[in-house]
Amino acid sequence: MTAVLETAISDIEGQISGSDAGWHRVCAVADLEPAWGEAALISGRQVAVFQTANGEVFAVANEDPATGANVMARGITGSRGNRPTISSPLHKEVYDLETGECLGNPEVRLATFSTRIVGGYIEVEL
Repeated sequence: MTAVLETAISDIEGQISGSDAGWHRVCAVADLEPAWGEAALISGRQVAVFQTANGEVFAVANEDPATGANVMARGITGSRGNRPTISSPLHKEVYDLETGECLGNPEVRLATFSTRIVGGYIEVEL
């Protein structure tokens, strides 16, 4: 089952300090299963959020850059050496979760977003 998570923090005016204005609370860390992605709608943008087997949290565009389909949350997490990766479920292109670099085609790139954990919740910066 896929949960679509939508942040409400951006709707709380005046409660975000200037340095945190681009950060959006998505979900509790405990809501994510390791190695399994979830789609989140953040300020109208579809984002795929992942927790790797070793506990790292990543956020990338849910849109597959090769096809335009919003499917990256259904991708397969893995690694190439010490680089955490996500494979597109459509054409199996492999992307670095940190940089968005496509490891098989340098002309294609996946948008990535900074993440942080605050009080047990994942936040994504857009």
